[in-house]
Amino acid sequence: MLLNRTRFVTLFAAGMLVSALAQAHPKLVSSTPAEGSEGAAPGKIELHFSENLVTQFSGAKLVMTAMPGMEHSPMGVKTAVSGGGDPKTMIITPASPLTAGTYKVDWRAVSSDTHPITGSVTFKVK
Repeated sequence: MLLNRTRFVTLFAAGMLVSALAQAHPKLVSSTPAEGSEGAAPGKIELHFSENLVTQFSGAKLVMTAMPGMEHSPMGVKTAVSGGGDPKTMIITPASPLTAGTYKVDWRAVSSDTHPITGSVTFKVK
């Protein structure tokens, strides 16, 4: 009887662990430039996640949301998005150098659980 109870508890705990791992979603761990930072125009934007990404379902858009001395609607910036050498990293490379202004990266990350997670990172270029 005690052996059956021990076996049940062990199997239940293992099942809960597997279930928790299957429900893991990618989280943004860091970005370069960092959220809210201000500095020189980056040649690329790197997003680092907690899980390996499924690149064909993950992506990002770069938008200029403000320009010094000028009011305008958000303007899309032409970019190339790649996975880089690390499966947990997304790289956004602008087609041309970024000018002074405020930028927002809207990202979508999908890992092996196939559940899309979205977020954004905002930074300023001097």
